[in-house]
Amino acid sequence: MSPRYERLLHDSLLLAAARHPDKEVLVTGGQRYRYSELLDAALRLASALRRQGLSRGDRVAIFMDNGWPAVVSIYGTLLAGGVMMVINPQTKDDKLAYILNDSEASFLLSDSKLARVFGPAATQAPSLRAVICAGPIPEGAGVLAWDEALNAAPAYQPAGTIPVDLAALIYTSGSTGNPKGVMMTHQNMVFIEGSLVEYLRLQADERILNVLPLAFDYGLYQLLMAVHLGATLVLEPHFSFPAAVLKRVEEEAVTVYPGVPTVYATLLSLHKNSPLRFPSVRRVTNTAAHLPDDFVPSLRELFPNALIYKMYGLTECKRVCYLEPELIDAKPGSVGQAMPGTEVFLLSEEGRLVPPGEVGILHVRGPHVMPGYWRQAELSAAMLKPGRYPGERVLCTHDHFKMDSEGFLYFVGRTDDIIKTRGEKVSPVEVENALHSLPGIQEAAVIGVPDELLGEAVAAYVVLLPGATLSEAEIKRLCLSKLESFMAPKYVYFLNELPKTGSGKVRKQSLRELVTT
Repeated sequence: MSPRYERLLHDSLLLAAARHPDKEVLVTGGQRYRYSELLDAALRLASALRRQGLSRGDRVAIFMDNGWPAVVSIYGTLLAGGVMMVINPQTKDDKLAYILNDSEASFLLSDSKLARVFGPAATQAPSLRAVICAGPIPEGAGVLAWDEALNAAPAYQPAGTIPVDLAALIYTSGSTGNPKGVMMTHQNMVFIEGSLVEYLRLQADERILNVLPLAFDYGLYQLLMAVHLGATLVLEPHFSFPAAVLKRVEEEAVTVYPGVPTVYATLLSLHKNSPLRFPSVRRVTNTAAHLPDDFVPSLRELFPNALIYKMYGLTECKRVCYLEPELIDAKPGSVGQAMPGTEVFLLSEEGRLVPPGEVGILHVRGPHVMPGYWRQAELSAAMLKPGRYPGERVLCTHDHFKMDSEGFLYFVGRTDDIIKTRGEKVSPVEVENALHSLPGIQEAAVIGVPDELLGEAVAAYVVLLPGATLSEAEIKRLCLSKLESFMAPKYVYFLNELPKTGSGKVRKQSLRELVTT
C-alpha cells in the first residue's frame, strides 16, 4: 500500500507508481522503463537484500555506472530499510576498500565489468555479507548474480524506517586525507528535493537530463527530483562523447539541462565551431563551481527558451542558494539568496555578524543541514557550530562570501583557496573569470603557489581552444587590463586538459602537485 504523501525518500516512487504506473521514469542505455517496472524491480531487490540478512540501517554500497541497475539499487536499498552509498565507478580498489570498511557496509552492489576493482576491495571488507553483481559472473567469483537476486517475488513490507533515520552516506573528499561520509536523513533529503523543485519551478512533464555520476549529489538529485515529480530522467553514463549526449537532448526533447562549468565550456567550444540550438530546454542549472558571467550570452544562444540558474552548494547541505534567472544580468557574479525554507548569514572569524559589502564566512540554517560526518565527531564539530537559538547547530561552510544590502551572496573563495599575495587577499574565482573572458581560452583554473617575496604568487593553468595561439606574455598583458596588478597571474601554464574529479570539478590539489614536481 502506497503512502498518502511523501515522508520517506522512497515514498515518491510508491506514490508515482500508484498514480501513473505506465509513465516513463527512465531512459537509459537505449531502453525505456516505466514507473511500475522500477517499483517492481526495486521491491524484488529489497526482498533479496532482506533474505540475505539486511537489517534496518545497514549500509549498502552501490558501485555502478549510471544505468538501470544503479537506479534500481538506490530505491531497492531504501525500500529494504538500508542506507545507500552511491560510489563513483572510477574509484580505485584501495579507496573503495576504505569506504567499505569505514562505513562497515553490509552489502556491495556492482557491475561485473568493475570486478577487477571491487574484487580486491571486497576481500578487505569483513563486514560484507554479500556482493550482488549485474552482468556476466565468472565461475567461482563468490557473488550473487543480479538476475538471480531479482527473481524473488516482490512484496512491500515496510521496514519501520522513520524520517530521522539515515537515507544516505555520501562520501566526499576534502583537500587532504581520506574521504568522509556525509550523513543525510530521509527528512533532510525529502526537504531538499522539494525545495529544489520549488525554486526551479519544475513540473510533472519535465524530461531531465543527467550526465553526471549518481555518486555526485548533483547527479543523484536529478533522479530524486524526477521521481518526486513523477517526471522522466534521461540518464547518460557520462559526458565523454558530447555529440552523442547532444543528440539525445534533441531526440528526447529534454527540458532540464544540469551541468558544471567544465561541461558548459565544452558545449560553448562546440557551439563556436558549429552553432547549436536546443529549443526544448526550459531550465539550465549550474553548480560545483562558479559559472563565468561571460558564458551566459552564449548559453542563451544554445538554449533560447531556458531560464539559466546559477547556484552554490556543498555536500553537507546539498544546496545553499540560487539566483533567480530573471536577475542574472542585474546581479552579475552573484549566486543568489538562500533556497526556500532555509536561512544564510555571514560571520567574521571572531563570530560577529558581517555588514553588507564585507567578506565573511558563510553559515547555513535549515532542515537540509547534515546531522554530521559518519563517526567523525571532531570533523563534525568543526562544521556544525552552536547557533543563535538554544540547542541548534548551524553549518559553517568555511567559505568566504560577501552579501549586498538586498541579501544576495557573492562567492569570494574557499578557505584553502584564498591567495594571500603582497599583503592582499586574491579570489581565484575573480582571476578565473577574467581568464575565461579572454578570446582563445577554453578553461582556466587559478591557485596560489609559494613565493619567497610575495608570500604566494598567482598561478594560472589554462586550456586553449583548438587553433588558439595565445602566449604567456599575451595572457598576462590581457589580465593586467582586466585586473588589479596584484591579482594578475605571475605564472601561466598551458595544459591539454585540467585535472578533474569524477563530478567535473577541477582538482586543484593536482595542480599544486604539478608545482612541486
